[in-house]
Amino acid sequence: MTGSPGDDQNPMTPTGAGNGPAVSRRQFDALFEAVRTWGRWDPADRGAWNRVTPGHVQRATARVRSGTVVPLGLPWNTRSAPDNRGPALHHMTDLGDVEAPEPSVHKDFIAVDYHGKGVTHLDALCHIAYRGQLYGGRTAREAIDASGAHHGAVTALGPLVTKGVLLDLPAVRGSAWLEPGQAVHAEDIAAAEEALGVRIGDADAVLLRSGRFRRRAELGAWDADAASAGLHVDAVPLLAGRGIALLGGDGDSDVRPSPVEGVHSPVHTLALAAMGVPLLDNLDLEALSAATAEAGRYEFLLVVAALNIPGGTGSPVNPVAVL
Repeated sequence: MTGSPGDDQNPMTPTGAGNGPAVSRRQFDALFEAVRTWGRWDPADRGAWNRVTPGHVQRATARVRSGTVVPLGLPWNTRSAPDNRGPALHHMTDLGDVEAPEPSVHKDFIAVDYHGKGVTHLDALCHIAYRGQLYGGRTAREAIDASGAHHGAVTALGPLVTKGVLLDLPAVRGSAWLEPGQAVHAEDIAAAEEALGVRIGDADAVLLRSGRFRRRAELGAWDADAASAGLHVDAVPLLAGRGIALLGGDGDSDVRPSPVEGVHSPVHTLALAAMGVPLLDNLDLEALSAATAEAGRYEFLLVVAALNIPGGTGSPVNPVAVL
């Protein structure tokens, strides 16, 4: 994607600093069309998960060597913080004193508004519409109502078992973390592949580690909606060209602030609404970073299973990597 006469700058020329370069709405729309996969799969509302065949699953399971299992979900977060404005709920409903004496029974209640920065979750294709349309061209107003989504719901996806690739950017750069607002560009992905000895391929799940939760542990919480490390839109054509099935990270994949005028979550828009690629947000990748470094390999079996929520726009999840 290149600039044209009248543009201030070519938005696909990395500056190497901050969340830029800036991208105009016209340029973003051209990129949306370039990576769009509408009409490619049936069923359409599984999107890029249709890429994953039994052969991909077999090849992914063959990568397991040590049998080390690494969960990637955050703890259920019931504490308010700048990056957890809608804390999850958890309270006991039976302390062994409600039913007959023997055996004693203990029960609890949970609830969560999971789309945000405090809960590890999967975004289904219905989560994002652009110009009023969901992935595949369905009109959002017709496909989604108060009862939920009737196209692109999380139940259409089913479980995913495929090869995962960790792009551990702090490890590549020799730093503890990427600073909030730092954009990751296409050439950063290529450099990470070379440094880590991996190559993103067809039907892969790509996980981007920025070191967010290490920074949070050491320096405290901040408003991740206002500033977070993540992908610049110039990285998306590379991922689209490789045919990925899933994208995730310890943020929400988008660099923030957004570099695209008038679009607050451009990577979400391109992945979900254009490419049909579901997203994993707020993964805890610290243990996986340590495990992959110890193993000396950054590819693994990844298993993602969402809750069975008819009409759901996504689901809290606890994905598992197996090395």
